[in-house]
Amino acid sequence: ILREALRKRGVRVITGLGKYFRQVDKNRNGFLSQADFKEALKVFHLEIPEADFESLWLILDDGKTDKVDYGEFTRAVFGEMNEYRKAFVRKAYMKLDFNKTGSVPMVDIRKCYCAK
Repeated sequence: ILREALRKRGVRVITGLGKYFRQVDKNRNGFLSQADFKEALKVFHLEIPEADFESLWLILDDGKTDKVDYGEFTRAVFGEMNEYRKAFVRKAYMKLDFNKTGSVPMVDIRKCYCAK
C-alpha cells in the first residue's frame, strides 16, 4: 500500500520525507523510532491502516532494534538501482574523479557542475 502511494505521489514526497527524517533524527545516527516514522507518514499524508503499518514496520525493522534506517526504507520502497542507472552513476563518478583517486573533493565537483 505504501509503495503504491509513494510511487503515485512521486519524487517530491520521497525527497521531502528524506529532509523530514533528517530533521527528526536529532542524534544524526540515520535511524528513526517507530513513533517518529509513523508521524512522518502522517505529515506527508501517507497514513495507512494500523495492521498494514505493523506489517511494514516488521519488514523495515528486520534487526528488531525498534528503529528504521532511512536508506533501508528507500530500498524497501524502490528496490536497488537497475543496471542502467548504476552504469550511469559509475560513468558520472568516473568523469568527476578525473585524478583517479577514488574520491571526489568538492573542489572537483565545482569544476564540473553549475547549479544556475
